[in-house]
Amino acid sequence: MSVQWNLEQMRLFVSVAEQRSFSAVARQQRKAQSAVSSSIALLEEDLGVSLFERSSGRQPRLTEAGSALLQEAREILRQCDRLNGRALAMMRGQEARLRLAQDEAMPFQPVLDSLEALAEEFPSLEVQLASAAQGDVARKLLERRADLGLLFHHEHMPEALERQALGSVEMVTVCAVGHPLAHEQRVDRQLLARHRQLLISPLTSGYPGGEAISPQVWRADSFYVMAEWLMRGLGWAWLPRHVVQYPAYQHQMVELVSEWTPPALVVELVWRRDEPLGLAARWLAQRFAVHLKAIG
Repeated sequence: MSVQWNLEQMRLFVSVAEQRSFSAVARQQRKAQSAVSSSIALLEEDLGVSLFERSSGRQPRLTEAGSALLQEAREILRQCDRLNGRALAMMRGQEARLRLAQDEAMPFQPVLDSLEALAEEFPSLEVQLASAAQGDVARKLLERRADLGLLFHHEHMPEALERQALGSVEMVTVCAVGHPLAHEQRVDRQLLARHRQLLISPLTSGYPGGEAISPQVWRADSFYVMAEWLMRGLGWAWLPRHVVQYPAYQHQMVELVSEWTPPALVVELVWRRDEPLGLAARWLAQRFAVHLKAIG
């Protein structure tokens, strides 16, 4: 069987499968609905299988074959983005400007040390640094307001982004020095559940340590906001160790010996798949990984 289908048909297939509507995809693509339907029909003819069940008055549903081929189609489109991205990077060479977005709770010393080294290695490079609460870093990348992101791994990473693990930071169980738990030699889940718990938000963040143990929970979108609440005795929390060690919090928090602590937060480098890292961005990523391991 000769391959006649094209990438436009593959994109339409994925879009219709995700939106479950020929008309919605037609409006989005500014095409006639009949043109979208015809493109899908030609794709089905080339592949030799039916991709959608088409019942009158109902949303298109994937057939068994369509469901099996959907992930393959998505991977083809991802590979195309990577190909275009690598070609673009080769054409550009060193970038003139680097816009870096970071989770505001990122360990600050590795970032500062890495940027200092970057200035020496690329003296003509313009750098813009934005700090944001978790979730906003990925949004800046998607909206093309940042070229490179540093954030903590979570499960709900947008499909358009690539990511690379650089290292990790330890999580610890803590409370304020004046909190009732501060004098306990060891705490278990039952004891922790008797006191208000401070958690990172939102519920769908997918961060390690997002589990609510206590029936009373306060949530914030910043580890530093949680730390400020904690110092005022508003509850106990799981925080990254480097946040607990921040100079302003010295001697005001107590690390609790607990039967369970969340796994380490994985620090990830994130970028758009269709806009690959330039020379300076790749160099900065390598330096940051080195400095991050140094504080571990």
